[in-house]
Amino acid sequence: MYSLSDKNADGGARRLYGFICENYGKKIITGVQECPGRRHHDDEVDYLYSTVGKLPAIRGFDFIHDDYDGVVRRAREWHLRGGIVTICWHTGLVGNTYPASKEEHPDFARLFTDGTEENSLLMSRWDRAAAALGELRAAGIPVLWRPFHEFDGRWFWWGKDGGESFIRLWRMMYKRYTEDFALHNLIWVLGYSGAVEDGWYVGDEYCDIIGSDSYDGTTNLAGWTRLKAVADKPFAFHEVGKLRPVGEFFDDGCPWSWFMNWHTVYLREENTPALLRSVYDDPRTLTLLEVRGLEDRG
Repeated sequence: MYSLSDKNADGGARRLYGFICENYGKKIITGVQECPGRRHHDDEVDYLYSTVGKLPAIRGFDFIHDDYDGVVRRAREWHLRGGIVTICWHTGLVGNTYPASKEEHPDFARLFTDGTEENSLLMSRWDRAAAALGELRAAGIPVLWRPFHEFDGRWFWWGKDGGESFIRLWRMMYKRYTEDFALHNLIWVLGYSGAVEDGWYVGDEYCDIIGSDSYDGTTNLAGWTRLKAVADKPFAFHEVGKLRPVGEFFDDGCPWSWFMNWHTVYLREENTPALLRSVYDDPRTLTLLEVRGLEDRG
């Protein structure tokens, strides 16, 4: 029913996307975002293993702080363990931090003009990230690539000039990465905020999965309902704080293809150990154990 937007997608991306689509509506893939600010990036997965005795299937990474080499190394390690890799990116044009991603507000007309300082800064950052993603491609690792997330919230620089500029920005990256860099290992995840506002959709041919973030402690049925008016794609709950019992997602009619707990307090303080155990022990969720060997299927 679903197909990848990149017609030249490699075998790893096709297998992973096929696995997601095959389980969509039946099983929810578990995930957690690592904390990029910690010395020990394994803290979240270690906490889950010590709490529930299982590991999530998806591990989230972030190119924040220009940590390209570190993300590549840890993503390779996770893939070798049988896990699924997703990457987002908090960055500015000048700075490479979370505050920079929110505080910078570039001139978009200059951003889109070849030869300007803004365009040169943008291309330099994109090309460095592309090189890292290319290392993962060479290693046979598909990536759930989620750039410019929560764009319709307008709190990050990439959403501050409105939907039209955002769509142009997204398509520009998509074409550069698929055509110039041949990054055919990417599955493009269009990550709305909880609002899922109109006027921001990049088009069916430029994304593969769409989703909504929410930290309101619900199943995010509101986000699911709004996504249904956007496109017919698999839906992901790609940032969540407090989880709900798995049965509530199915009862509410929003069985997300995956959820990804955000790190630190969002994982540890908003979720009780009993709740986490119930989620990871539910037969309708998929953990690392169930997705191992994915690269050998199909």
